[in-house]
Amino acid sequence: MTDYALLASSDELPTILMEYDYPKTSLWANEGYLTTFNMDDFAKVAPNYYNRMVESDQLAYTSMNGETYFALGARPYYDTNYSWQTFVRMDWLKQVGYDHVPLTRAEYVDAMTKIQEAGLSKNPKGGAMITGVGSDQNYAYRTYPQTEEDWAKSGDVNIPQLGSDANYKLLQRENQDYNLGFTNPEYYITDSETEKANFINGSSYIYYGYISANMDWLNSFYEQNPGAELAIQPMGVVDEEGGTVPAYRTNNPFGMIVGFSSSASEDELKAAWMYMEWMSQEDVLFTMQWGVEGETYTVDPTTNLPVSVADYAGDKKQGYNNSVDYWCIATATKNAGTIEDIIKASAPQGLPQDFTQDIINVYYQQKELAESGYGILDVIFSVPIEAETEFSGVLQEKYKEFRDKLVMCKPEEFDALYKKYTEEYLKAGYEEVMNQRLQAYQDGNSTKLPDNQK
Repeated sequence: MTDYALLASSDELPTILMEYDYPKTSLWANEGYLTTFNMDDFAKVAPNYYNRMVESDQLAYTSMNGETYFALGARPYYDTNYSWQTFVRMDWLKQVGYDHVPLTRAEYVDAMTKIQEAGLSKNPKGGAMITGVGSDQNYAYRTYPQTEEDWAKSGDVNIPQLGSDANYKLLQRENQDYNLGFTNPEYYITDSETEKANFINGSSYIYYGYISANMDWLNSFYEQNPGAELAIQPMGVVDEEGGTVPAYRTNNPFGMIVGFSSSASEDELKAAWMYMEWMSQEDVLFTMQWGVEGETYTVDPTTNLPVSVADYAGDKKQGYNNSVDYWCIATATKNAGTIEDIIKASAPQGLPQDFTQDIINVYYQQKELAESGYGILDVIFSVPIEAETEFSGVLQEKYKEFRDKLVMCKPEEFDALYKKYTEEYLKAGYEEVMNQRLQAYQDGNSTKLPDNQK
């Protein structure tokens, strides 16, 4: 966001501005970065892209304040997060008497304590500093069914919800983990790359990330820890004492939110739309996602589906995560065949362990939870929430400060500090943010809570 602000201040915005998070793109619109456009004109230049938006019921999300600002990429299977997986040290669990990944808080505390006592890791949970946006997602700690008003005021992960009962329970658990020694005592000065290195080097129990056929950090892990065994964290983990449920945040029902610079010329705007239409062509998208047959992928003769070559290093080598930065404007995920085929193609290859079936299992677990009302879709507003624009940066910084103090305080100090920091957070702008969100909802300028979550 800082980079875009700097580009805007120097009148150097790119023609295409795109993000997965609606609050960021609405902020761009509010700041004047984006141009409005005529969707009929877009449809003439990019008919396939436009028709896919129509078929996916996405047009309702393309406007703010009655003006068209966005085109939207596809997101197949949006109500699950199968492409994001959590890996844990199964070999350590087996050494301390577990034949499964802990599924309750009691099991987790018991397992982490035994891992410490066995000398396998001093601080098994590891940990890193939080970055603000997307931090401390508290969906599992909420009370269900939610009221529509509370859901609307909660907004999304753009601003952490300090002061809510859900965040109280979440941070209380973080405080317990810190005081039990599970958490790296220097997490607050540990960046994400260092956290990853700690897992690779065998000092922490857990790490997570997006899956792809070639995952460098997993390759490095097995090189550093020959004979190690990992497992994928299943869905359904609950905190029986804290009253949690296996709820999670789903993705939006669209992929990239694509806006266009307010300083773009008509020709530049048309060129952007032509690029989007070109990228959405089946043969182009396939080549961008898979590469060149016989080099970056082969074809499985039994399924006739592509299979990525995990260790390919020739001159056709693709960019990060199968060149996703180029084709994500059209769709959020690689597609080929059924969901199980897609996961098989996306699962990490060339490792001592095959995680394909475990990832498929997590997908179906999430699908079942989503159908039961525990896959939570955030509210989306069709008007800018001006208080978010004004206060989000301040609130994100204050949250980091208050959170660290709450995590590292003595347990007996937690309640009083939580009350104190909640009051400061509300006065710093969060109360105004919630009030404006609620007003927008009451005025009919937002999505509604799905029926299966009421």
